[in-house]
Amino acid sequence: MHKLVVLYPQPADPDHFRDYYVTTHLPLVMRMPGLLAWRYSFDVAATQGQTPYFAIFEAEFADAEAMTAARASPQGRQAAADVANYATGGAIVIHYPVQDGIA
Repeated sequence: MHKLVVLYPQPADPDHFRDYYVTTHLPLVMRMPGLLAWRYSFDVAATQGQTPYFAIFEAEFADAEAMTAARASPQGRQAAADVANYATGGAIVIHYPVQDGIA
């Protein structure tokens, strides 16, 4: 599995961010081909001190190639272009292959 994570610093207008993200942006994301699962939260906390992030998003793909194809697709390009409409604090995008652990 390959995971894409988006970290959102504090926006200028948190209420606009929340509303736009849920009603407009997430429906765009859900159209991305190859998307296996996704989740998000506005309740980001730090273990110590203040968190530098307002929100987080996680997406799962079968592998790096599927993620790359999804981001390059028309739906992926539309979702990426939409970020400027709500994330006035910017967005940090990271991705990585997931290694399973044994408990």
